[in-house]
Amino acid sequence: MTRRMTAACVFLAALGVAQRGRFGMRGALDQPEPERAGEFHFIRLEYTDLPQYHRRFGYSSRQGEGSGWWLMDWPAAENHFTAGLRRLTRIDAGDPRHLRLTDDKLWNYPWLYATQTGWWNLSEEEVKRLREYLLRGGFLVTDDFWGEEQWEVFRRTMERVLPGHPLTDIAEEDAVMHVLYDIREKDRTIIPGSRHLRRTGGGGMRLDYPPGSVPAWRAMADDRNRVVVAANYNTDIGDAWEFADVPYYPEAMTTLAYRYGINYVVYAMTH
Repeated sequence: MTRRMTAACVFLAALGVAQRGRFGMRGALDQPEPERAGEFHFIRLEYTDLPQYHRRFGYSSRQGEGSGWWLMDWPAAENHFTAGLRRLTRIDAGDPRHLRLTDDKLWNYPWLYATQTGWWNLSEEEVKRLREYLLRGGFLVTDDFWGEEQWEVFRRTMERVLPGHPLTDIAEEDAVMHVLYDIREKDRTIIPGSRHLRRTGGGGMRLDYPPGSVPAWRAMADDRNRVVVAANYNTDIGDAWEFADVPYYPEAMTTLAYRYGINYVVYAMTH
């Protein structure tokens, strides 16, 4: 791990002690961050679930943020990641936000994050808006979707968005893997969700993934060969951000998740 990332882990661990407390109480990073202008904002994409997969989730009853799978890990994941982005780069990161593709504020932001995209249900209007967003220079990161059924839902949606632009594995030499941090093939290990961690009888932790889960980092490029979609498949970088300050979550996985996320941000802002 680099000296910069070591410092980041110390910073985030210290921040976690200050925010969550010794007994796991909810703290500032688990609440929506106050509005703060910046040159970059983490934007979470709101969407409607496929009917068969819809469930109420998260803070709908307490904070009025709606319902659906798009809320998974909100707001702790983006708050932790934004804190790390401020610490590790010179990017002036404002408060994390969320919006739908039909919101005209979409054009103000170069970077979108969408979780659970194996269960999203984009309308024709949303598909057209996402296509325009990507072709105008936007960048979409998708995360935390698992198995062939969820992959097919995501793949078919992206076929509607950018027909004729396949989703392919990101090559080790691709610029998005080296724009700030060098991420090599040997580094591409699965990043678990907290639900995949199991305590052992000896007090340690073991990983328990869905059967057949093989992590993949795939991308879709535009006609200029610029990556416009980064798909984190069979892996969960959102949980690695959310649990960055939790002692039982593997430090190496959090480090890798921050490297991926920061590379995606820097790539989106410079390409």
